[in-house]
Amino acid sequence: MNKPLLERYTKESLLDALEDTPVILIHGSRQCGKTTLAKSVGEVLGYAYITFDDENQLGAAKADPVGFVKSLPEKTILDEIQRVPELFLSIKESVDANRVPGRFILTGSANVLLLPQLSDSLAGRMEIIHLRPLAQCEITGQKPNFLASLFSESLFSAVTNKKTASLGSSLADILVQGGYPAAIQRKAAKRRNAWYRGYITTILQRDIKDLANIRNVNLLPKLLSLAASQTGRLFNSSELASPFSVSRPTVREYLALLEQIFLIEELSPWHSNRISRLIKTPKLHLSDTGLASSLLGVNADELWKDKELLGQLLETFIYQELRKHASWHDEDLKFYHFRNKDKVEVDIIIEKGRLKAGIEVKAAATVKQSDFKGLIRLKDACKGDFAGGIVFYDGEQVLPFGDKLYAVPISHLT
Repeated sequence: MNKPLLERYTKESLLDALEDTPVILIHGSRQCGKTTLAKSVGEVLGYAYITFDDENQLGAAKADPVGFVKSLPEKTILDEIQRVPELFLSIKESVDANRVPGRFILTGSANVLLLPQLSDSLAGRMEIIHLRPLAQCEITGQKPNFLASLFSESLFSAVTNKKTASLGSSLADILVQGGYPAAIQRKAAKRRNAWYRGYITTILQRDIKDLANIRNVNLLPKLLSLAASQTGRLFNSSELASPFSVSRPTVREYLALLEQIFLIEELSPWHSNRISRLIKTPKLHLSDTGLASSLLGVNADELWKDKELLGQLLETFIYQELRKHASWHDEDLKFYHFRNKDKVEVDIIIEKGRLKAGIEVKAAATVKQSDFKGLIRLKDACKGDFAGGIVFYDGEQVLPFGDKLYAVPISHLT
């Protein structure tokens, strides 16, 4: 028996968008919950549902895009829209003729904004919601408040005496489980890993072929596995290209395809003329630590013993959790990292307007003043625009380490 559906906190953003925007696109990796979210809202509000995983619907839409869109009910969900980029112009014409809010809910397992056929045809007519796999707070049913605390005047000073349990080896269990709903429903680690293996095979053989005609499809699983081993590290195209007998530009093209289907992403470097000798290389992150663990062939016990890999996956986990939280935040947040040539770094920088906050990630149960070195450097550079600096660690309580500097238990995100 399937477990009851978990509440997606993005649902409120979708409902808000339907009030004033003709087209809403929910995009994200396959199986992250886009269709479930769209249908959970659409069934209540009277939306018709069409999926382009249905070959008959796909063929009809490609054969006559104009006629297909004209035949649709006024409120329609179009699932896996990236398979029919020909529809975008017809959707634009339909919306321009009848600009009623909430006309179409689209879902896409590829970033359709990167498709040349879309161009700017729906500019000003479409709102985009990036849905990621489940956040830990969605799995546990706890409303998130970390980002609100991070940018509040009191920061975390109000909870310095409150104790929470450290995660210990269960941290590895969380990382290996990941956030894909179908994987989470499988209680046995062996069965979850089987799901991830099948998922990787299907998505690389199917979705990539929809987007591009590439000759070395068999290279993609190996390249994705190598990317998983580099998650949380500075992006190095030469290192990623070296095991393969293809050119570096070709590998870069393949990585762009993996990014387009939301399996990997780059975290841009932060720039400031107040910090010298900054490295301008982005960081690489996998979309999900369960996916990364499966690609690397590690279980929870093995991950817990491999502290270096544990640290890498934990940094990716924290980054992805914060991106999920940011999608529910009322204000736009931008994410960066920084590192200079002296190897002073901050894992994650979050910008809210002029304010900057820094995040460092540590897998250990203890934290030292030296762990704040990069955050102090960031604080000095930002001066009055510094919101706060956090070192996540596997401890039991929030600890102050100076003005606007705190060690915060990882469990505050879970």
